[in-house]
Amino acid sequence: MAPPPTLPTGSTQAAQYAAQFLNQALSQRGPSSLPYSEDVKWLIRNHLVSLVETFPSLHPKSSLFTHNDGRSATLLQADGTFPIVFSGVVYNIPCVIWLPEPYPRSPPLVYLNPTRDMVIKPNHPHVDRSGLVHVPYLRSWIFPSANLVDLVRSVSHLFGLDPPLFTRQAPSPSQTPTPNPSVRPVVSQPVTSAASPSNSYGGRMFPPPPQPTPPVAAEDPAEVFRRNAIGKLVGMVHEDISALRRAREAEMDGLCSVQAELKRREEELSRGLQEMTEEKETLEQQLQMVLMNTDVIEGWVRENEMKRRREIDIDDVFVPADDLSKQMVECTAADLAAEDTVYALDKAVQDGAIPFDTYLKSVRMLSREQFFHRALSARVRAAQVQAQVASMAARAPHYG
Repeated sequence: MAPPPTLPTGSTQAAQYAAQFLNQALSQRGPSSLPYSEDVKWLIRNHLVSLVETFPSLHPKSSLFTHNDGRSATLLQADGTFPIVFSGVVYNIPCVIWLPEPYPRSPPLVYLNPTRDMVIKPNHPHVDRSGLVHVPYLRSWIFPSANLVDLVRSVSHLFGLDPPLFTRQAPSPSQTPTPNPSVRPVVSQPVTSAASPSNSYGGRMFPPPPQPTPPVAAEDPAEVFRRNAIGKLVGMVHEDISALRRAREAEMDGLCSVQAELKRREEELSRGLQEMTEEKETLEQQLQMVLMNTDVIEGWVRENEMKRRREIDIDDVFVPADDLSKQMVECTAADLAAEDTVYALDKAVQDGAIPFDTYLKSVRMLSREQFFHRALSARVRAAQVQAQVASMAARAPHYG
């Protein structure tokens, strides 16, 4: 693996660098996106930023990870060292913390990353031969209360009781070879060791532990139970809040749909009200016209009330405006009279009141007269049209 770029050393600068890198890495979309759920990417970012703020020697990166079944995926990792306290001196343990696809609902994978002059302590209670770390905190990982900072603190405490790394040391004729745990110290302190300077990590050697391996202090069961109980309660509350949020979101979607429907109906009612208002104004105008015409007709009736008392000839009621109009009225009356007579003859022949030959003679005579009246009516109508056109042409200069 290529060495990482130069990174800031201060906790604040390291956190800023980590936040900038994670914002860019977790916001990618498409084939280059990281295989984490969208709803936990922000939580992953916060876990890694908090880890860098607490342990500035751990740096977030993205790299290719190969699973045991052969699958490969680009995952986030925290690469670097974390401190442990052994025999009153602070040393750094090299490690890599991988965040698998289900993280943070599943625990991360912690591997020791020893250099070529280091060896993993055989039969270590918390580290196997491949460097994979197994600690109670990983086995009792509870989402969402578990986090990387508490994980590293728990691992640091356990490794301070029993360091997992030793310096690879060749046998010497003057002394019996003793495995020495080798990690780089954080602070410069005087070191007394029989190990040669070549067996060092970062320029400082780790003092040999006592020959009888000190027993690993187990965590307080009550404390573990309390932490697990709190984590379980936090998980249950988180699930309840998530369910409540989903229910409220569904309710809000329903309310938004109802709001949109109500707004649409409001627009329809507004248009209908506007149309009804316009129709009301039109009807009011028509009512005013009807009232005016009613007044005119009532006035005419009052004026002609006395005339109705004496007998009036129906032919004298309507007076033609000119000779053509008079001729048109006479032709139309004769045409309608002939049509009424033919209708009466049809009824009579159906009832057997007149012989059929008499019916035919009468209909033939009436039809001939009706034809002449209709032909005359057509000629009179054409003459009226010509007279009207001439009248309009005569009035045109007055309007010009």
